[in-house]
Amino acid sequence: MPKNISLLISELAAAMPDRPAVIDGPRTISFRDLDSEISLLAAGLSGAGIRPGLRAALMVPPSIEFVALTFALFRAGAVIVLIDPGIGPANMRACLEESRPEAFIGAPKAHAARILLRWAEKSLRIFITAGKKWLWGGLDLEDIRRLGAAAPAYAPESGPETAAILFTSGSTGAPKGAVYTHSMFAAQAEMLKEYFRIEPGFHSVPTFPLFALFDVALGLTIVIPEMDFTRPAAADPAMLSDLINKYKAVQLFGSPALLDTLGRYGEKRGTLLPTLQRVISCGAPVSAAIIASAKKMLAPGTQVFTPYGATEALPVSCISDAELAGLKPGLPGICVGRTWEGMESFIIKISDGPIPSWSGDLLAKDGEIGEITVKGPVVSGEYFGREESTALTKIHGAGGEIYHRMGDTGWKDADGRLWFCGRKSHRVTTPEGTLFSIPCEAVFNAHPDVRRTALAGNGPSGGQTPVLCVELNKGAVRRESLTAELLALGAAHEHTKTIKTILYHPGFPVDIRHNAKISREKLAAWAEKTLTANLTAKNTK
Repeated sequence: MPKNISLLISELAAAMPDRPAVIDGPRTISFRDLDSEISLLAAGLSGAGIRPGLRAALMVPPSIEFVALTFALFRAGAVIVLIDPGIGPANMRACLEESRPEAFIGAPKAHAARILLRWAEKSLRIFITAGKKWLWGGLDLEDIRRLGAAAPAYAPESGPETAAILFTSGSTGAPKGAVYTHSMFAAQAEMLKEYFRIEPGFHSVPTFPLFALFDVALGLTIVIPEMDFTRPAAADPAMLSDLINKYKAVQLFGSPALLDTLGRYGEKRGTLLPTLQRVISCGAPVSAAIIASAKKMLAPGTQVFTPYGATEALPVSCISDAELAGLKPGLPGICVGRTWEGMESFIIKISDGPIPSWSGDLLAKDGEIGEITVKGPVVSGEYFGREESTALTKIHGAGGEIYHRMGDTGWKDADGRLWFCGRKSHRVTTPEGTLFSIPCEAVFNAHPDVRRTALAGNGPSGGQTPVLCVELNKGAVRRESLTAELLALGAAHEHTKTIKTILYHPGFPVDIRHNAKISREKLAAWAEKTLTANLTAKNTK
């Protein structure tokens, strides 16, 4: 693999120069022209002062410009700071203050927000607009192209290994910047290519920007949908279906929420997507109902894959809908498949403190629920500027290898498959024992009126009272007998019999990145507030 991930585009430009690389509405760019644009922009960025190792925040929506600028920054040796704009202005500002970029490359709206909200004023000194410049000045892409035409090309073979700082979504705490290297990106690309048998020369419809970049780097023509990428659940399913069928796309990547929207549309309209060879969905567990709905749109034999991983380590494992369907029912948690070739996974005893060095004594007993820990070529070695977080999540091996603690609980079955049982921070520790969110919620989710549930704990660690938050299906009516039915479901299982408190929520808050992962911290705070209010009302009667 090349030392600089941008050189994958150069290899593709040589192999299939006239093949479209990106289709963006009415605009199309070939691999040859994309590689030329990347080189021109890289030289121009260098001429504008973006030297190797300089941190550059990139805030451009998915487009030809986004793809070209990303690989141009890689080729120029910059360290790209990527932050999901959906995390909100306050978190955006915190991430930028933490990462201290010197350059800000953004669409006009991003620059307007930067000025209005005073993002990273102390560190920023280079301003580039992908679009029309307004009052903030700086350079635009035409300026960068002119500089590039007059500047010598930068040799990416001599650049730094650090490639990017990718911020987590912050769904379980403050967003943190995982440090990525070119080697990590190259390993990810190779692992995705081999596992999914991705071949150049076909079309893909990606609905998550990072996967769009991987698709291009692997020789797929990406068709960029017209949607708000921070709200995938709100994507227009008719538009997505039309794009897939128009371009005979073989691959679709979408969050579980997007897949749910698409599947419901397909069931209602009878829409088919016969050219898709694979559907990939991750970011949160995908329910059997969502998979079944999506499968009705696909040709026989086309599989839905659900990879497991995190910003800090992706991919870790994967499972197909066919393997899921063949699993023995009733086992605790959600099966996320066998560990990806090239990665290693371990279940260690649950601990909330740092673990400086690796030891076999850390391992949990076979079949016991513990903390999922991984190592391999796609594991980020640190969080930028977060020494305490790095110490809490990284374990150092005797040979210098780094083990990443996923922050997830789970176990391994006899066939080596990983089972996800919920976030470690979401476990509820009661005087009677520890409750894990996913196995507990599965019991109550079986009720036909329930859309989903979320376990929360009220009180101090070790003495928490378990609380079940319930979101009902659309059209289901809250009734007194429903609570009794749910409590009876819980009483019938050993691990849920201590759950005696049930609260009904009109609509769970979800994560910003995939619109599918329940924002449990917000829900737990709501539950605590609700219980306090209920107690106060009862005492004042």
